[in-house]
Amino acid sequence: MTVLHWFRDDLRLMDNPALYHASQQGPCLYLYILDEAEHPGGAAKIWIYHALADLDAQLQGHLLFFRGKPEDILPRLMGELDADLLTMTRRYHASGVRTDAHITDALASQNKKTAIISGNLLWEPEEISKPDGTPYKVFTPFYRRGCLNAAPPRQPLGTPVLNHARKQAKGAVSLDALGLLSGRAWENTIAQKWDISAKGAKDRLDAFTNTRDRTGLNDYAEGRNFPAKSNVSRLSPYLRFGQISAHQAWYQAAENRDRQDKQLDIFRSELGWREFSYSLLHFNPALKTTPLQPRFAHFGWIENARHLEAWQRGQTGYPIIDAGMRELYQTGYMHNRVRMIVGSFLVKNLLLHWHHGEAWFWDCLFDADPANNSASWQWIAGCGADAAPYFRVFNPVTQGQKFDADGHYTRHYVPEVKDMPGKYLFNPWEAPADLRAAAGLRLGQNYPEPIVDVKASRQRALDSFAQMPKASQ
Repeated sequence: MTVLHWFRDDLRLMDNPALYHASQQGPCLYLYILDEAEHPGGAAKIWIYHALADLDAQLQGHLLFFRGKPEDILPRLMGELDADLLTMTRRYHASGVRTDAHITDALASQNKKTAIISGNLLWEPEEISKPDGTPYKVFTPFYRRGCLNAAPPRQPLGTPVLNHARKQAKGAVSLDALGLLSGRAWENTIAQKWDISAKGAKDRLDAFTNTRDRTGLNDYAEGRNFPAKSNVSRLSPYLRFGQISAHQAWYQAAENRDRQDKQLDIFRSELGWREFSYSLLHFNPALKTTPLQPRFAHFGWIENARHLEAWQRGQTGYPIIDAGMRELYQTGYMHNRVRMIVGSFLVKNLLLHWHHGEAWFWDCLFDADPANNSASWQWIAGCGADAAPYFRVFNPVTQGQKFDADGHYTRHYVPEVKDMPGKYLFNPWEAPADLRAAAGLRLGQNYPEPIVDVKASRQRALDSFAQMPKASQ
């Protein structure tokens, strides 16, 4: 039996159940299809390019590349290659689910088999439900009562022994011909700080879990709140594209740690948030576009192109906001605490629709996926499941003072204010003019004035949200 494995968001050999199953059935062919209908963001295309190059090298050059509609390519290819089985890792967003069902039906009509196998989640959405059988809508009971009382996640699988089938495939193109890269300088800049490979994923997990000081997992519970500290895992892009599995992270984090260890518990609960997001997506296919709380359907968001561009470019006049947005554009990543701060500023201080934030993150963030990106933006906007209440508005000045007290993070990404004393680093407009001049800061010239007043805009948000119908209506 010849087997065709279709790589999607499982760009790894180790702990890949669908690939493992394929390897047990017979000689294997491997392919990746760039489906433009899935609308990958600019940052995602960069990551995919490097991840595919690494995967192809691991497969000794046997990875086939195609561009087009999978529902057109696969039935033809299965027939031409005389393949009997198509294997793939399960996915959860609505368009992907529809495509997979269509392909399964088309292959069944040719008497060919399809195996869609779970591999990217610790628990499948159907496995975690309330006692009455309905899905959870609040994270804490979802994770504490649901996940932690369910069967433990399976142990990671090893790398399968692969028997490469030797067949030619019509229509296959080179990796470069997929058009993932356009030649912009940004594409090189944004990838510089990452090792986009399976080895890079494993090295990152090792560095996070094997620390012997107060970095990485050893001070995760507290340290993860401070963007200048080395306590976040930075595994999210690797998990997003499946270069490492959640199972590997779940179990390696527990090695040499007590089961009741606080750091381990908090880190695993963050993996639980990823599970929760996918559960929300599975049971709410329109998560990307439709608020989970219907009372937000007709909320009076403001349209202001100037404010949106200032936020996107890191030119709001609030240094911690601008630092986060510049980190995003320069590295394809943003610290989680800062994500909450910049998100709150967009939807509450600026009253811009959360769709704008979701779309910008989708294009610029390496780890933006159909579940986490949409669920997180609904959370910060207050319209999602277990969402931040509308009256929770992060103050960008006090947040900067609290979580970047030494200013290392902010000064790095906003050099215009690097010479400002800490007292005025996050509110430079309040500094005396001679102090700003001594620091080389010229508001309105080399750094903008605040685009909104933080106190007045907060009150405007509170008034606007308070006018919505009550949740029970």
